[in-house]
Amino acid sequence: MEPFFTTLEKRIRSVDSLLCVGLDPHPEDLEEISGNGVRDFCLRLVEQTADSAAAYKPNAAFFEALGGEGFRALKEVIGQIPEEIPVILDVKRGDISSTARAYARAAYDTLGADAVTINPYLGKDALLPFIEDPARGAFVLCKTSNPGAADLQDLQVSAARSPFGRTWLPMPLFQWVARLVQEWNTADNLGLVIGATQAETLELVRQEDARIWFLTPGIGAQGGNLAAALKAGLRDDGLGMLIPISRAISRAEDPGQAARDFKQAINSERETLRVRPKPVSGPLSPAQREIADGLLDIGCIQFGEFTLKSGRISPIYFDLRRLIAYPDFLQRVARAYCSMLEGLEFDHLAALPYAGLPITSAICALGGWSMVYPRKEEKTYGTKAQVEGVFSDGQTAVVIDDLITTGGSKLEGIHKLLENGLQVGDIVVLIDRSQDADSFLKGQGYRLHAYLSLPELLTYYQLSGQIEGDLAAEVKEFLEGD
Repeated sequence: MEPFFTTLEKRIRSVDSLLCVGLDPHPEDLEEISGNGVRDFCLRLVEQTADSAAAYKPNAAFFEALGGEGFRALKEVIGQIPEEIPVILDVKRGDISSTARAYARAAYDTLGADAVTINPYLGKDALLPFIEDPARGAFVLCKTSNPGAADLQDLQVSAARSPFGRTWLPMPLFQWVARLVQEWNTADNLGLVIGATQAETLELVRQEDARIWFLTPGIGAQGGNLAAALKAGLRDDGLGMLIPISRAISRAEDPGQAARDFKQAINSERETLRVRPKPVSGPLSPAQREIADGLLDIGCIQFGEFTLKSGRISPIYFDLRRLIAYPDFLQRVARAYCSMLEGLEFDHLAALPYAGLPITSAICALGGWSMVYPRKEEKTYGTKAQVEGVFSDGQTAVVIDDLITTGGSKLEGIHKLLENGLQVGDIVVLIDRSQDADSFLKGQGYRLHAYLSLPELLTYYQLSGQIEGDLAAEVKEFLEGD
């Protein structure tokens, strides 16, 4: 048997549709509130929309509310949906493994569904019975569009190791779920439920996983923006999303025409995205663009005429000490550093005074890590410590600073760390404004990690219209003379 998403893609290509028709037999929509009533309602809808549907999604709750006759009606409805159209049973299951196995038998063997929706709260063992057969699929709840979603889904997860041994740094719970599903999706039969009202989440998860499938409810009655959702979540091949629509079709005067209209609206937007030029942003990702814009907005990067300590007149000035006045943005900057710390092994983060101190404090608060720092001035009293913090000989520190120019000043702080028994291999900065600091530090045995480079920033600011080309050229010429 083919993996579930291979089967789904075949259906999508055969009807050129990403529309998933929801079968939600609300009591107020039925001619008769009975098993026969829900069956007839759904089968009429299937008959009218089968030429437009990539999949069907019956909502089990409306059937189960009728007891045994509703369960029998659900089985009959699924049994009469054309075999080539996948059926995603919306049950949001999630229980201990033995119970989950029984639920899986009910969904697949008894009812004949091809996929289900799953709540991930109980972890992988609750999910496994639904995906042991690659031909069966599951969509895991990730970021939903209901008002209470943020109560849990937006909570910050502390730094920890993933089940596969990789270090994951602080992130919202929904992102943690998305990463788990990416690791668990070994048979191409796991996807994510992300609401159409959550365009930022769709974009974030798509950046991290280019192949995952999204089930994206919220278009129609819930007010999700179709264009924004598709722009954020579609894969480069125009696939990767199913758009479930229920009441806006079932309650239409002509459900078949309504389904065709939605199919056409989705395809029209897909075509627009296919031919639309890429956003003019240079090499930066959306997350990098957010930081780049913020640095300009709050004056951490300024353009004009500035007299430097050397007496030279510079057309650009960096003042990342201003971050302390903007705690929300400082936290975003800290998350940018966290993304670079993934995969690095360390016991402490070593802040270089003075700009590195508040930044490192914010990073450590997010990750729960220990911070140390080499003093700029010798301490002539008390412990006479050169390095503040609690550490032991042989432990490893990652050096944190705001930016790097030549790399020479970093070595002064590193020298104090080494003298006090700490090991250093990595240096992490927000901005690399140098021409060759990376190669210089490599020659000294250190690895440089920078979230942004000045050439990237200048390209982005110019292409996005935030600075003129002449100014960008002037800055580049100035830097080449450094």
